[in-house]
Amino acid sequence: MSDPIPEYTETDQEYALIGGDHTQRGRKLFNTGLSLLVCALIYFAVTAKVADVIHLYEGLLIFTLSFVPGLLWAKSGGSRFPVFEPIMLLCANAYAIPLLSGQEQLSLYSPEIVTKAGLAVILYQVCAILTYTYVTGLRGHNRFWRESILSPQIEKSTVYGLVLSTVYVALTTFTTVIPSNLESVLRAIFFGVGILCTFISTQRWGRGELTQSDKAVVVCTLIPQLIIQTVGLLLITSISLLGIAMLGYLSGSKRIPWGAMGCAFASLAVLHNGKSAMRNKYWEQQLPTPTIAQLPAYYAEWIGYGVAPNEPSNEEGEVRKSSGRKLLERTSLMHMLCLVVDWSPTRQDFLYGETYGYVLPQLIPRFFWPDKPRSHIATYRLSIYYGLQDEDATTTTTIAFGMLTEAYANFGLFGAALLGLFWGGCLKKLQVLSFHSPMFSQAGLLMILLTAWAFAIELTMAAWISSLFQALIFVLGVPLLIRGFLNS
Repeated sequence: MSDPIPEYTETDQEYALIGGDHTQRGRKLFNTGLSLLVCALIYFAVTAKVADVIHLYEGLLIFTLSFVPGLLWAKSGGSRFPVFEPIMLLCANAYAIPLLSGQEQLSLYSPEIVTKAGLAVILYQVCAILTYTYVTGLRGHNRFWRESILSPQIEKSTVYGLVLSTVYVALTTFTTVIPSNLESVLRAIFFGVGILCTFISTQRWGRGELTQSDKAVVVCTLIPQLIIQTVGLLLITSISLLGIAMLGYLSGSKRIPWGAMGCAFASLAVLHNGKSAMRNKYWEQQLPTPTIAQLPAYYAEWIGYGVAPNEPSNEEGEVRKSSGRKLLERTSLMHMLCLVVDWSPTRQDFLYGETYGYVLPQLIPRFFWPDKPRSHIATYRLSIYYGLQDEDATTTTTIAFGMLTEAYANFGLFGAALLGLFWGGCLKKLQVLSFHSPMFSQAGLLMILLTAWAFAIELTMAAWISSLFQALIFVLGVPLLIRGFLNS
């Protein structure tokens, strides 16, 4: 006879991370966030560089709507798995800040085009927030939602999983000991392990459950891992890992880690500022990856490029943008949305769902379909369709469009509204179902992955689903194998 499905217990409140101190700290976080939002709005209202006053109002509204879900999350006490909130929050730097700061690429488009692009973002946000607010549901009762796959003691040991993931990153970066035929499989496994262990460990840190030695393990594994991940002069992986760690701590403590955030932003801004010079040297000259012994000199050179004095950029002596502003513009998707709005449907007709036709094929393992389309096939289709690349160029470079731009390319403003309805409805249903889910239930692991993937707003739907599906196979499958081994 199978084990009975667990009933609700006194631990349910702790699973949800609401009530008691969580609610009290959440209200403080809400007040802090609201104060920061007001200060930011005043700052942008005074310093905004916009060609049309309508763009100022659009930018301020997009910025405000980006923070509304997070503020409501904090005010309610904050659930354990914030997925919808970071998706909305990232609209601030992807769309609002470029619009308010006068991003250079936006000057290529008429004020009418920029206005229409801003309306698309607002429509997307409003539909998503309203749907998320009013959709209801029942909390999950079956084993998927209520039963831990592994013992609760395993959660306390996840901090040491960071050691394994860091060792793997170091081995693949500096050695060739891992056979090439196993590399793709092991990459997916350790990527999933790294995400899970990072989120769980930092959330437990926020809840005050880590010992001093555990905290030392987290710091002494995450920092080397973040450094090693940037050796190839790509920052996106480190930025995503940092976001997951910060969000884990925030959801557990309901406090903003100001010190860690400040150090991380400053470091990334400097590295981003010097990234182009490093790429010009190491990529164009095809120089080898530095060894571990060469890392100090390598990063000293990189930091040197990043903190170099600004030089005049035009005849009037205007200085170049600060490294911090460059980093924010790097995550901008507003100019891509303006491009698609400008072209569709006057020069290129809407795609009417063509790129979404690539989603379901991504769920078929390549083992069964060797010629399966590449995961970024939708991105390449958009790049070619809008004249940004030819077929050959897509093999070496991938352009970030984002799901909102993809939605507009398919159905215009109607597509933006549909995307908002999709995210708001689906994520609210999942959050309600997983409200009392243990961290190591299948539902809990699913929600952790969704939380991590919330940062991947630059992907199209097919690429997003493909990468998430691959991670789910290993993240949900490996714990089941461990439980079977332990019970055998």
